[in-house]
Amino acid sequence: MRQSLPAARHTNALRLVNGESDGLPGLVVDRYADVLVVQILSAGIERWRDPILDALAESSGCEAIYERSDAEVRGLEGLQPRTGFVRGNRNASRCPISEYGLNFRVDVEQGQKTGFFLDQRENRQRVRALAAGREVLDGFCYTGGFSIATLAGGAKRVTAIESSSSALEVAKENLAANPLDASKVEFLQADVFSHLRTLRDRGAHFDMVVLDPPKFAPTAAQAKNAARAYKDINLLALKLLSPGGLLATFSCSGGVSAELFQSIVAGAALDAGAEAKIIERFGAAADHPVALEFPEGEYLKGLLVLRS
Repeated sequence: MRQSLPAARHTNALRLVNGESDGLPGLVVDRYADVLVVQILSAGIERWRDPILDALAESSGCEAIYERSDAEVRGLEGLQPRTGFVRGNRNASRCPISEYGLNFRVDVEQGQKTGFFLDQRENRQRVRALAAGREVLDGFCYTGGFSIATLAGGAKRVTAIESSSSALEVAKENLAANPLDASKVEFLQADVFSHLRTLRDRGAHFDMVVLDPPKFAPTAAQAKNAARAYKDINLLALKLLSPGGLLATFSCSGGVSAELFQSIVAGAALDAGAEAKIIERFGAAADHPVALEFPEGEYLKGLLVLRS
């Protein structure tokens, strides 16, 4: 199924197994060129670990398999965290991949999740198509996926904010791996919440803002606190957005439904005094399918909002 996807013609990085939605609860497998990254998150998958790894090695033909079974959820299954090469071996701290003509370096050993946000692939491409001539602010830029995509799309200038110094190090390597004008990008190591306030106080304005924060609410129990955080950043983003500007805002929190997320952004627009409307909706790329009987698998949701 993955090989038949249109994206397979434009990238060598795909999710091969998406847990419950592929009938394998607790198993996530991402392919980064010739390296597979495997996450084993349930006791059931743990029991079949070796046969699964053998099958993956045989069917993929990949040079190496790296295990990133370090998510906290393993503790709920009585499992200890485990990371490291389980098949083959290579220097995978910067695994090179390509995506729609852009080059990225994926840190499969230390990066978030399995190293790169493959679920945002088509959303990066869509934002890229809308970026020409715009001043762009990329909050929570991580390793620069959206920043580099908007620059490739013709953005006038990109300001990218990220709190992690190691993520910014990879972002700069990613920028250098592409034939783009690096002088048009400013990477800032800062707390996004506080720096958005600083930009507001300076009277800064942008034509496009991208907000792709980390998971604020893994479960519904954290939704209330997460709602405050989402409202805060979206309110600030809308204040920074010029009339006619675009806000691409995302939530990957499973505990925040699409309806709740839209309500939060609507409240942020009201408090910002901004007249805004949804012109598109975003979801995860097609290699992250959602089983009809498992709606909880639809964790990534996003809105493209136009400020009038």
